[in-house]
Amino acid sequence: MTDALLERAANGEQESFRQLTDPYRRELQLHCYRILGSLQDAEDMVQETLLAAWRGLDRFERRASLRNWLYRIATNRCLNALRDAGRRPPAARAFAFQLPEPTRVTEPTWLEPYPDLLLDGIIDAAPGPHARYETKETVELAFIAALQRLPPRQRATLVLRDVLGFHASEVARMLDTSEDAVKGALKRARAAIDDRHAADPPPPPDSWEERELARRFAEAFEANDVEGVVALLTDDAWLTMPPATVEYQGRDAIRAFMRAGWHRPGAGRHRLVPTRANTQPAFGCYRLDPETGIAHAAGMIVLELAGERISAFTRFADRSVMRGFGLPGEIR
Repeated sequence: MTDALLERAANGEQESFRQLTDPYRRELQLHCYRILGSLQDAEDMVQETLLAAWRGLDRFERRASLRNWLYRIATNRCLNALRDAGRRPPAARAFAFQLPEPTRVTEPTWLEPYPDLLLDGIIDAAPGPHARYETKETVELAFIAALQRLPPRQRATLVLRDVLGFHASEVARMLDTSEDAVKGALKRARAAIDDRHAADPPPPPDSWEERELARRFAEAFEANDVEGVVALLTDDAWLTMPPATVEYQGRDAIRAFMRAGWHRPGAGRHRLVPTRANTQPAFGCYRLDPETGIAHAAGMIVLELAGERISAFTRFADRSVMRGFGLPGEIR
C-alpha cells in the first residue's frame, strides 16, 4: 500500500502524499518544538518539511523509512532556523516595579508552552529501543527549557537519540556526520541534561490531588495572596518568566518577588482559567480591569508538581502563547 501511494505521490498526486505524511504531522511538530522551544516555529518547520519532502520525493531512495526521511528533513530545517542570524530570542521582559535580587540571571531563550490537546495519540507512543526517557518526561517544560540551553547540534542529537530512540548510525545519516561525532555530541548533551536533580513524583494527571493543588494555587494567585502561593511551594521551588533572564529559587526569594509585584500601588488582580500544557496543570492568565470588570488576556502560567507541592511555576507574559490553547482574548 505504501509503495503504491509513493508511486502516485511521486507522479504528482497530492492526496497520496497527504495520506503518506498525515500520520507523522503531530509527532514532527512535537519534534520541532523540542528543538526550537516555540510552538509557532514548530508549526512553520512542519510546513517547510512537508513542502521540501513533496518537492524532493523523487529523490527519496527508500533505503530508510519515510518516517526517518521526514525526521531528517525536519531536524535539518530546525538547525537551519537556529543558525539563522535573524532568529533572536525575544526582548527580555520589562517589569513595572523594582526587582529584588534574583537567584540567578540567565541568557534569554525561546520557550513557549505546548498545548496538551496536541499530544493526543503521541504522549503514549513508545519511543525507539535506544531511548533513555519516557515520552511524558520529554514534553515537560523543565526538560524543554534544559534543551534550549544546549548548542543546536547537541540538542538535535540528544532528541533524536535519547528521546526518539534512533540508532547512532541513523542519527549520523540524518545529521550528515559520523557516528563518532554523534557519540561525542551526545556525551556532552547528556552531561548537561542529567545535571537536573530528581524530584518527588507528581500526582497522577487529572487526579484529585493534582486538581486540588492547582485549585489552591489559582485561588491564592487570584487573591494576590503571596503567603497562600508560597505555602504551596517546595523549599527549592523555582519561579521563571521567559524571556526574562531573572530567576528566583526558594520560598524566600519567590516571596520577595511576589511582594514587590503585588504589594504596590495599582498592582491589579488576575483571573486564571485552567488548561493543560506540557502534560502539566496550566492556566490562561487574565488581567482584571476594575472599572469594566472585564479580564484581558495576559499570558499563561504552567505548574510543575512534586509530591504534594509545586516545585516550579513558569509565567509567560506574552499573550500570543495563548493562541494554541483555544483561550479567549477576554473574559467577563
